[in-house]
Amino acid sequence: MTRKDVRLWAIGGIILTPELKTGIDFVPWLQLSIAIGMLWRPTMVWSAVGIVILYGLGIREYGLYHMLDYPIFLTSAAYIAMTGLGRTWRVRPMDVLRWGAAITLMWASVEKWAYPQWTYPLFVIHPDMGFGFSPQFYMCAAGFVEFSLAFAMLWTPLLRRSAAVILMAMFIGAIGPFGKIDAIGHAPIIVVLLAVAVDHHSRGLSRPVALAPVVYCAALAGTIAFYYGMRVLLFGAAATPA
Repeated sequence: MTRKDVRLWAIGGIILTPELKTGIDFVPWLQLSIAIGMLWRPTMVWSAVGIVILYGLGIREYGLYHMLDYPIFLTSAAYIAMTGLGRTWRVRPMDVLRWGAAITLMWASVEKWAYPQWTYPLFVIHPDMGFGFSPQFYMCAAGFVEFSLAFAMLWTPLLRRSAAVILMAMFIGAIGPFGKIDAIGHAPIIVVLLAVAVDHHSRGLSRPVALAPVVYCAALAGTIAFYYGMRVLLFGAAATPA
């Protein structure tokens, strides 16, 4: 997060990711203070508070529903605070970070099904992106692949590390066609995926493989229900994506 905060401070006009633009003058200086606070353990908790403040500004500027795309920033703040305080509350900071990345990607995969039209213009600019498939099929398949890999990050150590490597390769591979803005926007999740990929911790994580399909279906149904349910709750049934 430190290097990203410095980059955002240098660019200016951005809250947490290039998509979230703002004209608030103090935001770049808050980002710089977050980066500086990360240099010492005692001040890391204040950096975490700063990230939460930025997330709150994002809600004010763009609304709660839009900011549900970015739970990884809140879990990153929790990771930083727990690391700075040296306390775990029976939960590893790394596990909090991993769950945040997984939930972020699971939510994003449902968005691919709800709003595939948002990505259709990219197929015109990058026609090879679809590997010869129709945009409709590609978006549907991409959503299932992303959701499945994100879910795997919540399961056994081997699955989560393998999924993290595959997802990291996908995000890094997208930097070439889409440029430095994409690199800045995806930098936090790439860093988290790298951390997950090298995390060897396995104690207390025994999960019967036979339960995976059942839990997967429950997670898929729950994420879809929450996505559309929040849409209805915040905007009404008429605004529910088709």
